[in-house]
Amino acid sequence: MVSEERVWEALATVMDPEIPFSVVDLGLVYGVEVTPQGKVRVQLTLTTRGCPLVRRISEDARAAIEQATGAKNVAVEIVWDPPWNPEMASEAVQAHFGRS
Repeated sequence: MVSEERVWEALATVMDPEIPFSVVDLGLVYGVEVTPQGKVRVQLTLTTRGCPLVRRISEDARAAIEQATGAKNVAVEIVWDPPWNPEMASEAVQAHFGRS
């Protein structure tokens, strides 16, 4: 069964290829929606608009959700509003970069 909790767990396994943290820890996931029919919609941002890894990260997120939940209809939308900032990251990420 597809649930919001399982989607978040799947997203927590999606690592940013350049930074050793997940998209969840980095605060890049802005929203998760699961319909009663099992459709999944994720709003995801990136640390910068010009990130060359946009396709890879969104595909990794989609694949992780499909594998973990069995969902057949997964949409990962890249959004830029609000703009990401380092304060959106978890305390562990902020501490790693010296921002406690």
